[in-house]
Amino acid sequence: MFKHSIGIFLFCFLVIACSENDQVAQEISAIPVEIETNRFDQEFASADVSSISQLRNKYPMLFSEELPNEAYVEKMKDTLQAEINTEVSKAFPSLESEQAELEKFFQHLKYYFPQIPTPKIITLAEEVDYRNKVILNEDILLISLDNYLGEEHHFYEGFASYLARLQNPDYLISDVAQVYAEKLVPRSTSRKFLSTMVYHGKILYIKSLLQRFQEPHFAFDYTSAELDWAYANEAQIWKYFVEKSLLYSSDQKLKERFINIGPYSKFYLELDNESPPRLGQFIGYRIVEAFMDKNEISLEEMLTLEAEEIYNKSNYKPRK
Repeated sequence: MFKHSIGIFLFCFLVIACSENDQVAQEISAIPVEIETNRFDQEFASADVSSISQLRNKYPMLFSEELPNEAYVEKMKDTLQAEINTEVSKAFPSLESEQAELEKFFQHLKYYFPQIPTPKIITLAEEVDYRNKVILNEDILLISLDNYLGEEHHFYEGFASYLARLQNPDYLISDVAQVYAEKLVPRSTSRKFLSTMVYHGKILYIKSLLQRFQEPHFAFDYTSAELDWAYANEAQIWKYFVEKSLLYSSDQKLKERFINIGPYSKFYLELDNESPPRLGQFIGYRIVEAFMDKNEISLEEMLTLEAEEIYNKSNYKPRK
């Protein structure tokens, strides 16, 4: 009888949770969003000497006042730039599907952070700089399409495989979500590993909300198999952090091992090659998620709290 009652309770809980999620999804989908997308990449590729001044007037933020028109004319003639223009044009003759995804993203952004304006989007074909795929500058969002040609593209032949995998259009929304989350989350001044984990956990928590219309692994820049691995081994990861007394350590090498981008996390164990990278970020996300599940607090308030308060009030216990 007792087990039967628990079963009924769990069923009711799941039904209520699903109903609430459906309600939120309906509210988000009803939010009106108008996106202005400017294909600077195409305009620059088709420009000539006579139209440079017009482009400078239209996109002043993309031109240096110190460089004359002649410098940009030379760039237009550059063979590498011409190849980049061609490859971007082939991969993105239109942005119909990307625009649809961006509209969903900005509906979610307006739902959770209504004070943030929808930006003007400008697409570029630049120098394949994977460190600056997306740049948010006040109300302008710059997206370098040369970074989303697919991991097998020859532009990325010199990239490490874990970097090339992210040069994929499937991760474009994640990169957009990342720049917004970084603007929203105050930087931590603490050097403790726990503070670093929770800082990145806040970013991932925001991304998971803003990317609810995508498969969960995209918010983590993981494959689905990598996210499955992280959940399946969560208890062992946490046990390792606790037993090695890492939570309150100020050893900056921990960032390289468990926070920064790389091929895998570094436990210095045989399983390292099996593990996804940035598992410290993942655990930080799980702590923040546990905190939000157990405390009645707004998203904005949570972002201002110190890592230790979030951890102490999260009652975080990894699932086994």
